[in-house]
Amino acid sequence: MAERHQRAAVLGRPVTHSLSPLLHRAAYAALGLDDWTYDALDVGSADVPVLLAGLGEEWRGFSVTMPCKQAAVEAADVVEPLPRLLRAANTLVRTEAGWRAENTDVTGIGMALQLAGVEQVEEAAVLGAGGTAAAAAVALSSLGARRVDVVVREPSRAGELVRVLDTLGVDSRVLPLAGARVVAPVVVSTVPVDGQPAVAALDWGSGQTVLDVLYSPWPTPLAERVTAAGGTVVSGLEVLFWQATEQVELMTGQPAPIGAMRAALDAR
Repeated sequence: MAERHQRAAVLGRPVTHSLSPLLHRAAYAALGLDDWTYDALDVGSADVPVLLAGLGEEWRGFSVTMPCKQAAVEAADVVEPLPRLLRAANTLVRTEAGWRAENTDVTGIGMALQLAGVEQVEEAAVLGAGGTAAAAAVALSSLGARRVDVVVREPSRAGELVRVLDTLGVDSRVLPLAGARVVAPVVVSTVPVDGQPAVAALDWGSGQTVLDVLYSPWPTPLAERVTAAGGTVVSGLEVLFWQATEQVELMTGQPAPIGAMRAALDAR
């Protein structure tokens, strides 16, 4: 029988804006896990190993957001193949062998694209080159992508993402964001808020589906620009939602109550 008062939380900095507590708490309520709590802990990457080393057995799992995703891999006792490839984990789960690193961002991005009608893609583009961009590359590869353009403000920062694409057997080319022509039918933008004006200024077309992993504030400048051009926009809320459903299953061992979690998100 599970011990009383099981705990989970989201780790990152900043985390006050995170909707993960909303989703996980809604799941616990629907599953009847009255003894489970879910909090938001403001920690930096250097804090992760110290935090994990000092936790009691009541802690069952963590959602991990920036800037802690790489630190989560390095601090974990067991690292699954996906976070090992990405060198980034967005989930830590307590096991008998210690903390296990997982990555559910790939599931989140893949589900968001598929529910937007993207069942298969041969060519795609990823804007940005961080950990979420690498997860996007895996999701696109799983949907059949054979070529992915990597569009970044600083091409020198694209090495890790290119390494992941090479490992997946996906051809890639790196394009500087300034003046880039992004013509791929499916695009995933992982560009943060401060880069939105630059990506919104690109020449978007009516045949494109663009997933913007940002979700607050919404719509983003990019979302507005793509919509105005007649394209299809997918909100980062969908990524958040679907990666959270998998996290709930990993942490609790029970199927995620998708309806209850969706209702909580819609009400918010």
